[in-house]
Amino acid sequence: MSEPSPDVMERAARVELVLLDVDGVLSDGRLYMDASGGEMKAFHARDGMGIRLGQRGGLLFGIVSGRKSKVVRDRAEELYITEVHERVGDKGAKLDEILGRVGLDASRVCFVGDDLVDLPPMRRVGLAVAPADAAPEVRELAHHVTSRPGGHGCVRETIDLLLRARNKWDTVTSRFFRDE
Repeated sequence: MSEPSPDVMERAARVELVLLDVDGVLSDGRLYMDASGGEMKAFHARDGMGIRLGQRGGLLFGIVSGRKSKVVRDRAEELYITEVHERVGDKGAKLDEILGRVGLDASRVCFVGDDLVDLPPMRRVGLAVAPADAAPEVRELAHHVTSRPGGHGCVRETIDLLLRARNKWDTVTSRFFRDE
């Protein structure tokens, strides 16, 4: 992971809600469809572990996707993510809706996105993060670009950064380092 700047660490320390795009962030962006219209996606296990660690550290999570997918809903349920928004055409407007409902200011949000549709919310949140393989315009706008590409641990990398910035890393990981 590239060393985050002091500005990124300050922004990360304020984050309470992490909003994630799916295709190109939680998955590598490739869409697998069989002849009957069934869909498959690959998710990185370390991203899932990162989400669970983040939840233990007090972070809230949500998914904001332009597509609708049972696979995504199943993965969200498995990770106890209840804030799931699909077929979102205007992610900036969806950000406003979410902020109004959860009572947070945009400065308390981290949005991880990889393509042009993610730019409107990324312009407004406290911490905008892009995977290493995001569109050039998204990487340019992001406060932080991960060293890992979408679907290959970029979410975990982001959550690790957030937990360290919020001084929660040792608390949520200590049980893994104890001698028993």
